[in-house]
Amino acid sequence: MIEYLKGEIAELTPATAIIECCGVGYETSITLNTYSALQGKKEAKIYIHEAIREDAHLLFGFSNKQERELFLLLISVSGIGGNTARTILSAFTVTELCEAIATGNERAIKSVKGIGLKTAQRLIVDLKDKISGIGFDYTGGAQPSATIDNDIVDGAVSALVMLGFPGSAASKVVQGVAKANPTATIEQVIKLALKEL
Repeated sequence: MIEYLKGEIAELTPATAIIECCGVGYETSITLNTYSALQGKKEAKIYIHEAIREDAHLLFGFSNKQERELFLLLISVSGIGGNTARTILSAFTVTELCEAIATGNERAIKSVKGIGLKTAQRLIVDLKDKISGIGFDYTGGAQPSATIDNDIVDGAVSALVMLGFPGSAASKVVQGVAKANPTATIEQVIKLALKEL
């Protein structure tokens, strides 16, 4: 399985990004949020989900792991395929979608092209308890943790893994630190996380 692609952005449209790695161009289907994150950059690192079918081998690309995790949760819902999930993640940011799921906002989810009331209801029921697994914790009055800087979180987790800490433990601690200290730099997040690991 491909975890991520890192290389030059050969072509970029709101729907696709072609990333050149070692002379090979990989076409990835992307969301509008990932498109915005990649705009103006010459090189990129995008996280990948491979969809291998009889008639096609598709790559879906995401600018951060949290968006990919939410994509995987979406395609686990009956009736939602890769392209529909991508459309949903183009209509909402990760924070907005998690909030809509957490608060049971059927109307917002139903506003996405191709999503009917039954699918919106199923999506909310299926994913309401699962979104906390990607670092989202909606408590109503408190700010959702998805407002944290994903680049800082990803960078801090990568640094801790390189230092020998397990990825799952590092991710959990970093999410908590970043949530409690939303203005912290990556260095500060790593230092604070090291005290808890």
